[in-house]
Amino acid sequence: MGKMSYTAFYARVIGRVQGVGFRYSAAREAERLKVKGRVSNAANGDVEVWAEGSPGSCELFLKWLNKGPQFSRVDSVEVEIIEPKGYDSFSVGY
Repeated sequence: MGKMSYTAFYARVIGRVQGVGFRYSAAREAERLKVKGRVSNAANGDVEVWAEGSPGSCELFLKWLNKGPQFSRVDSVEVEIIEPKGYDSFSVGY
């Protein structure tokens, strides 16, 4: 026992991740995995992600974030476990 049935994380995705459809691909993947949260561009060129869902879904989504969509290049992903914020969908911000 002892496994949380619900989990949430914040991730900063570093690399060539703006202008390559990263946010919209991430939103599609999140919806497919039933992950809620949001994704947006950071001023310094990174992409920021807030995600929450089942541990399995979050793990798969994080794996996807480490690869990214076809034309992106992910150099690294900094992840922080956070308290769920209670998102009811997955949205794309700027």
